Amino acid sequence: MKEKMRNNLCQILNAVIIAGVIILFMGLYYCVVKAGIPYQDPPLDLRIQYEVNAGIGSLLVANGFKIILCGGIIRLLFGLILKKYQRK
Repeated sequence: MKEKMRNNLCQILNAVIIAGVIILFMGLYYCVVKAGIPYQDPPLDLRIQYEVNAGIGSLLVANGFKIILCGGIIRLLFGLILKKYQRK
């Protein structure tokens, strides 16, 4: 029972890290492909479209990085706790 619960928790933490990676790559896609390089003298509608896409991209990159970082730290701590209790 404990082994199954431990494996499920590890899978959940791994899924959180993978979700963070996916969100990070979505943000990079928005920054690089959708927003791209800003136009030199764009009309107002293109400037608004660029700012929206760049804002979405930067927000997704930041949130993805935070999710990866938090999930990795929690997974690392969980692994250390498991090793400590397995020795006893």
